[in-house]
Amino acid sequence: MFDLFAILLTIAGLCLFETISSIDNAIINAEVLSTMGERARRWFLVWGLLFAVFVVRGIMPWLIVWAATPSLGPIGALTATFSDDPAVIASINDSAPILLIGGGTFLLFLFLHWLFLEPKEFGLRGERYFAEKGVWFYAAVSVTLAVLVWFALETRPLMAFGAVVGSTAFFIVQGFRMNADMKEQQLKEQHLSDFSKLCYLEVIDATFSIDGVLGAFAFTLSVPLIIIGNGLGAFVVRELTIRNIEHIKRYVFLKNGAMYSILCLGAIMVLHSFGVPVPSFVSPVVTFGVVGYFLYKSIKFARYMDLRHGQ
Repeated sequence: MFDLFAILLTIAGLCLFETISSIDNAIINAEVLSTMGERARRWFLVWGLLFAVFVVRGIMPWLIVWAATPSLGPIGALTATFSDDPAVIASINDSAPILLIGGGTFLLFLFLHWLFLEPKEFGLRGERYFAEKGVWFYAAVSVTLAVLVWFALETRPLMAFGAVVGSTAFFIVQGFRMNADMKEQQLKEQHLSDFSKLCYLEVIDATFSIDGVLGAFAFTLSVPLIIIGNGLGAFVVRELTIRNIEHIKRYVFLKNGAMYSILCLGAIMVLHSFGVPVPSFVSPVVTFGVVGYFLYKSIKFARYMDLRHGQ
């Protein structure tokens, strides 16, 4: 059973991770909302939030756990981690490695894509070197997948399938995001209806939420805790969207913090899947530490730029 401190630490870590991994989403939301009417903006910020929390971040982790452990049934998938039934615990323990290696593979690929291909502010030494070697991204993910599958086959063949599913999910999601980028340009160049923009925002929100949902399994397999933590994070992202997104943009290394958190969480999930014991407090502590470091760097950089421009 979870004790209160472990529950609160897990929820806090989930909330922070969801928030920091959705900064790009908040920026896109703010830019698109600025071109919409008041009624459409209000609809998105109220009903869109309910959709994001209860539908996307609620149903998705529940479906993932249910798909990984169909013997639990829909109710069992929701309450499994709080159950004392030995059969339920055994079922969760049996399916967890497949789920964890799939999610870990997705997160590792996501980090490598950012490291090699995405535009960024360089926050650590070596990032510029990898950015200049972008053509090696596909080699890096191919070798990573080959290594994971090799060791997974020796451990448990279904884990190898889980790793392949994780890589497949990454490329599918990446395709949706590339399409969303093109749609964003169309929104800027064309006079589309508010309804079209609302549909775009809901799709892009669902796409960005996948990172947070899969990363959440590095913190816990408890669906209720994931819903609470990710739901709070989604609320924070909406608040950032409404209130002061320009201020957030000044913290240029927050995205770096999010991606290095994703690297750490992906590694933790892979280690867990192979039976390496990683204490439950490690994921939230690492997330707070990594994000805190890059927030500190961002604040220092913002102050330097203010002084440089005489503000």
